[in-house]
Amino acid sequence: MPPLRPPLPIIRPTMKLRPTFALIPALAMLSATSGRAAVGFEKQILPIIEAKCLNCHKAPHEENGKKKEPKGELRLDAAWSMLKGGEHGVVLKPGKSDSSDMYLFTVLPKDDDDFMPPKGDPLTAEEAKLLKTWIDEGADFGGWEGNQEGRPADAAGATKKVAGPREHDELYKTLNADLKPVPEAVIAKAKEAGAQITLLKADTALLRADFLTGVSSCTDEKVSALLPMKDNITQLDLGRTAITDGAMDTVAQMSHLTILDLRQTKVTDAGLAKLAGLKHLQSVNLYGTEITDAGLKHLATLKSLKSVALWQSKATEAGVKQLTAAIPGLQASVK
Repeated sequence: MPPLRPPLPIIRPTMKLRPTFALIPALAMLSATSGRAAVGFEKQILPIIEAKCLNCHKAPHEENGKKKEPKGELRLDAAWSMLKGGEHGVVLKPGKSDSSDMYLFTVLPKDDDDFMPPKGDPLTAEEAKLLKTWIDEGADFGGWEGNQEGRPADAAGATKKVAGPREHDELYKTLNADLKPVPEAVIAKAKEAGAQITLLKADTALLRADFLTGVSSCTDEKVSALLPMKDNITQLDLGRTAITDGAMDTVAQMSHLTILDLRQTKVTDAGLAKLAGLKHLQSVNLYGTEITDAGLKHLATLKSLKSVALWQSKATEAGVKQLTAAIPGLQASVK
């Protein structure tokens, strides 16, 4: 996986990747059923990493009589090294696909210099969804540790970081309280409009929604098809769709929304103003939008925010400084 640049799904990468990342282009298909089980690393993710990534991203070794180093100092042959990242920073953040370059660079436009993989078949919508799901579920390695060669002392226990209760798990538990499952007929109606709907976890009524299979045909009207399940949607990916500020009227009604991806859409400062009531919103991806410092002032009222991606937007460093001052602990950057 390549070096990335700072922040989404919804955050622009925190490290700058080059076309050195032979990334995971054949992940297993995500189940279309709403009652899916958690994604398993060893059975579903590891085989793909081994087949598609390790040629460039494993421990130093000899090849054809020459020593071959992992590209970008990034190793994907162990849990500790995936969590450690490469020379440009961390690429995997458990529970946060919106700021994990390992996922983000697979859903960039194909003509982007950082699109991954740079050669060969790209991830299908379902493959990208599977990788995203694994990360959002906590990037659980299930006890797998991988190659311990070269593991630094300060990486001890790294594979255990993903285990145990996590802050976002507690949040989702709270949001799920008293929620009723959305009827299959309602979900089917949303799918007719082009949405992909999956359960956040098998034991929850919270949902993840996106339009990845038809981004160019996703309009404000199609997003409104999600209204019957507005209280259940907690993660929404509208990245690269044809929506405008009008779709924010629908999004504003999703009271349990925590992650919102609006990258490369026509949403403006006026659209962000409509989101003032989303008190649980933690992550917003505004990469490649026309959002300015005026829009950041609207976000400043959302004290639950933890990350905002603003790369290639119209926001300035001065505007970001004001935003981070208004929300302590917020991670935001324009480059």
